[in-house]
Amino acid sequence: MNFFKHSISNTTATGLRLKGLPRLLELLDRDFKRFFFINLFTLFGFLPLIAGIVSSILLSSVLILIPACILGGAIAGPFLACLYDSILRSLRDVSGKWTKNYKKAMKQNWKQSILPGIIFGLLFGFYLFMLAMFWWAKKAPTPGTIFVYILGLLIIMMFFSLYWPQLVLFEQTQKLRMKNCLLFFLQFFWKTLGCCALMILYWIVMFLFLPWSIFLLFLGGIWFILFIVTFLLYDNLNNAFQIEQQIAQIFPEQAAFYEDDETWLKRKQKENANMH
Repeated sequence: MNFFKHSISNTTATGLRLKGLPRLLELLDRDFKRFFFINLFTLFGFLPLIAGIVSSILLSSVLILIPACILGGAIAGPFLACLYDSILRSLRDVSGKWTKNYKKAMKQNWKQSILPGIIFGLLFGFYLFMLAMFWWAKKAPTPGTIFVYILGLLIIMMFFSLYWPQLVLFEQTQKLRMKNCLLFFLQFFWKTLGCCALMILYWIVMFLFLPWSIFLLFLGGIWFILFIVTFLLYDNLNNAFQIEQQIAQIFPEQAAFYEDDETWLKRKQKENANMH
């Protein structure tokens, strides 16, 4: 299943995580197989939502769109939460069988992910329906309309990229999650904006190459772009929310095997001090 050669070995040799492209290739090499199967589960979970949205567009019916997005979003939410849980476990180097971790994630997150799934489903459905309305309209949309449409989509993607990792990692109120999303976005504005723009560009390319891009969905359609965006934001997320430190305290069995540079240096200094 893996497309990458096992050429990266200094992570286990030094106990330090690789950075940048070598780290990305290391994770893809190690976890591609699990993401391939998890992506299939996620596609299965999104089928009712996609089918409902496509049906409402073909029939030009908002009355079909709303209940389809509510039901489809409620089903898709837990599968999306499990996908994010798997991505974050990969970034934290959590060991264990992916099937066992996936079942655990589904058990832990399915209830709290239903409402966010419904909201996501409604937003996703209405944005696709509005896109269809642009196509049906006799006049082309004005530049101002297109700007507002894209701006709204960027804002949704921003909250989408920051909300779901918090949902699967922490027990928080909805108000606190939204506040954290806003504060993180303001602190890391350009990086978050760039990641959201990358996600939108990815889905535009997938849309433009339909129906051929459907085959890519089975290979890495959903997981790949979410993995890339979360990978790019992970260091900032970890520093802002103390992800690995908090999880190591509460769940020692999930503690990362590899250490970041600062933790490794502090541990070595402490060991050297004890020796003297």
